[in-house]
Amino acid sequence: MRALSTLRALLAALPALALTVPRTGSAQWMRPDVMGREAAVVSDHVLASNAGVAVLRRGGNAVDAAITMAAVLAVVRPHMNGVGGDNFLLVRQAASNQVFALNGSGRAGAKATPSFFTARNLRQVPSTGILSVSVPGAVRAWEDVLKRFGTISLAEALQPAIGYAEHGFPVSTRLSLDIAAEARKVAADPALASIFLPEGKAPVVGTILVQKELAVTLRAIASGGADALYKGALAGRIARFMDQEGGLVAATDLAAHQSTWQEPIRTTYSGKSILAFPPNTQGMTFLEMLNLAERLAPDRGEPNAAASIHALAEAARLAYDDRDRFLADPAFSPVPVDRLISKAFAVDRAQLFRPDASWSPDTSRTPPDGNGDTIYLAVVDKDGNAVSMIQSLFAAFGSGRMVPGTGITLHNRGALFELAPSHPNVIAPGKRPFHTLSPAMALNPDGTLAIAFGTPGGDGQPQTLVQVLNNVLRHGMTPQQAVEAPRWRVFAGGRLGVEPGIDAATRAELEQRGHVVRVQEPSAEFGGAQMIVIHASGARMVGADPRREAYGIAW
Repeated sequence: MRALSTLRALLAALPALALTVPRTGSAQWMRPDVMGREAAVVSDHVLASNAGVAVLRRGGNAVDAAITMAAVLAVVRPHMNGVGGDNFLLVRQAASNQVFALNGSGRAGAKATPSFFTARNLRQVPSTGILSVSVPGAVRAWEDVLKRFGTISLAEALQPAIGYAEHGFPVSTRLSLDIAAEARKVAADPALASIFLPEGKAPVVGTILVQKELAVTLRAIASGGADALYKGALAGRIARFMDQEGGLVAATDLAAHQSTWQEPIRTTYSGKSILAFPPNTQGMTFLEMLNLAERLAPDRGEPNAAASIHALAEAARLAYDDRDRFLADPAFSPVPVDRLISKAFAVDRAQLFRPDASWSPDTSRTPPDGNGDTIYLAVVDKDGNAVSMIQSLFAAFGSGRMVPGTGITLHNRGALFELAPSHPNVIAPGKRPFHTLSPAMALNPDGTLAIAFGTPGGDGQPQTLVQVLNNVLRHGMTPQQAVEAPRWRVFAGGRLGVEPGIDAATRAELEQRGHVVRVQEPSAEFGGAQMIVIHASGARMVGADPRREAYGIAW
């Protein structure tokens, strides 16, 4: 008890975020707080986090470390992200006190039209398989951000990833279970199965997983830059495979791909400026939910009290309803972002809220639920430069198709396009699909960094982001406490999933308000939140979610 009292006294004496021991029961893990004075990294795998630390200790900056980590994650979390996927980055430059957004998502191929699918008697874009593949954008973004803000080359950033692909890395319990869960999907593709189902089953924990073909691909990119993937021999192999299999992406689509620099979108919340990614992502959904939470959620009280969960769940339903009506590639369909994330719009939408009953939006357009097979990482270096980054294949093993001889698993982001001609997210050549990926940052009033944070979790990302942000800003938790705290999630169709740490009395009260409550064990369905909080003292404080394999390091 004396140690706990001392910790409370020390935290209370610090002048920034009022971080205290949480007032509700935490989740089951109780990992120690990770804090340091100089720099911090957090990612979805210990090997990636260690690779980022090595870059920073050699004098690299946050961008150098982030891309090195992203490449390692493409190897050690092969079902979640990779060369065949997309990414989004928020980059804060300390010298200018500015934040930049880099859109690393790909576009639909030239053949991708509604008529292509209707001619084949398809009522929606398949959720997996070759027809769900759009151009992968991750590698181009790696190169683009390094050229603008990095101090090392792409070739240097890829070296640790090449090593883990060529010589292998130990299979964790989580990876073994994840591959086993997708065994049928992996077995259906000979190239995938040859790597991830040795002897017909998932690799055993502790065995070394080698990806020789991916190592060759990464070496080609290190030698020829991103052009090797989009215009060189690799592009030719991808295009030929797509053509042979009846896909929608051609060599010209790959060659035409470019990343896009954008302005972050923002709102204010609990004294901070909250930054998110603009469309084609659901970053606007996160900000709208925050604006609604500001009006609806109780200012005080327990973080998982029934009144708070009810208010935030209703805010999520309202924000998702707006997302499903408007979100698309703004180059093809104007998205009223300024209106949707305005305080005035939140006032109007909040009028639908009832404190004693749940609201039922039109869920007919809501995309199918999914955990989002995605990685998140964040870096803050000694100078205050920071990166908040998400990278993904979308579903586990993406489309379920690997380009033979390359180790490249192609993502299935095209599955989120609509076929209805009247919908803003209708598929079209050169169009980016709706994306769930939502990296975020919070800034202090003077523009300095307060928090870099994000989460995997597919459709549920805005809900997880709001909860962990509230845990820090409104409920005074440390970052680790914030990501471990019991969580809830609104699923498509209205179900409210809650972790067991949300007690029976709270669940009963939520049911009385009309929620369909289901208790679920903590899992990836509730996200895998990570955050780096900058205390006023300058301390870098890390939160790494044990629901996945997140691992943070600070010094």
